[in-house]
Amino acid sequence: MQGFVGTVPDDICKMRENILQCGRLISFARKLSIIMKKIKIAGEAPLMKEIILKTELHRFKTCKEFAEDFALGRGDFILTIRPIYEKYFAPLGLPLKSLFMEDFGAGEPTDVMTDEIIEAVTALGFERLIAVGGGSIVDIAKIVAASGGKKTDELYAAPSEIRRGRGFVIVPTTCGTGSEVTNISIVNRTRAGTKMGLVADALFADQAVLIPELLHDLPFDVFAASSIDALVHAVESALSPKATAFSKLLSCKAVEIIIKNYLKIAEEGRKARIPLLDSFLTAANYAGIAFGTAGCAAVHALSYPLGGKYHVPHGESNYAVFTGVMKNYIEIKEDGEIAEMMGFISSLLCCRKDDAWEALEDLLNKILPKKSLHEYGVEEEELEEFTDSVMQRQQRLMSNNFVPLDRDRVLKIYMELY
Repeated sequence: MQGFVGTVPDDICKMRENILQCGRLISFARKLSIIMKKIKIAGEAPLMKEIILKTELHRFKTCKEFAEDFALGRGDFILTIRPIYEKYFAPLGLPLKSLFMEDFGAGEPTDVMTDEIIEAVTALGFERLIAVGGGSIVDIAKIVAASGGKKTDELYAAPSEIRRGRGFVIVPTTCGTGSEVTNISIVNRTRAGTKMGLVADALFADQAVLIPELLHDLPFDVFAASSIDALVHAVESALSPKATAFSKLLSCKAVEIIIKNYLKIAEEGRKARIPLLDSFLTAANYAGIAFGTAGCAAVHALSYPLGGKYHVPHGESNYAVFTGVMKNYIEIKEDGEIAEMMGFISSLLCCRKDDAWEALEDLLNKILPKKSLHEYGVEEEELEEFTDSVMQRQQRLMSNNFVPLDRDRVLKIYMELY
């Protein structure tokens, strides 16, 4: 038989991709089978939910495919930023209502900004709200979608009473938050002086949509901070006492994807990230599902006073305290889940297990140079204030710590990072 010459026919390429995809699914199924056997052998009913995923997950190559499949049109309301709307949605000529976050202020979401957007969206009305953006837009949209016209403070005061009666879709444009599959919204409550999480099942989106083309215009520093945020989500959720066999599988896969991709970027330069954006988006989603089940912990808790007072982007403020928290965990307890995580990270970085956090920090510094707290303008006397804020307002997160951290330990971490 004469061999192929030149370009391989499309049907052969599709066949090859289908075979590879089947191989991936078989590998994943085998892992789940092993987990289920372990659960069965234990002979005990699970004490917690194995995985929480209440949102349908979709993936499209382009916004045009998304718009066609979801039949976007009258009754739909897009909350986004103007450049994204004008590049990806305006050319489609759809009869959509739209609102742009930058018209209400800059930076991460505050209660004041969110209340103004609630008022504006409520006045225009909608049947289905579509959030297209990074963590800030997603956090605001979750509250807007479920607000029923109520203000932010009212919702925080009674989260169990929050209900949502209209459609809600989230399309992330960064590879960090994983918030498209969680029921958590983070807002800087200016009247309380810190960022705080709002948790309610009504904040789950009906559908989450992954569209890699939306990440292509992401500035490198934003990409770096957001993907480090995803790494933090993956590590913290794996170490949480609420972690399950299923959530750990997702956490560890996210860690693996992100670290391997960072190694490639560190070696080949910033442009090497472009063909990796789809995998970064997947990793962020894995980490989002994992922490939606197991929760985040002290890294997030300690980052909130910094982000709230000095307006440091969420991913960057997490990065500022990440390895500091991990090193203090090790001082308290060297074995268990953290030893497993260190072994896993060291295998990816080809270093000694005891050097895992140092080696990881060295790699992260090649992606985004880390700053000390004083470089953000933090004064040493504020560290006591930060500590009190964590202990008084962030117990939702601190309850997920690998080991308990008391006030003295939290202050020690801040002092070491100062």
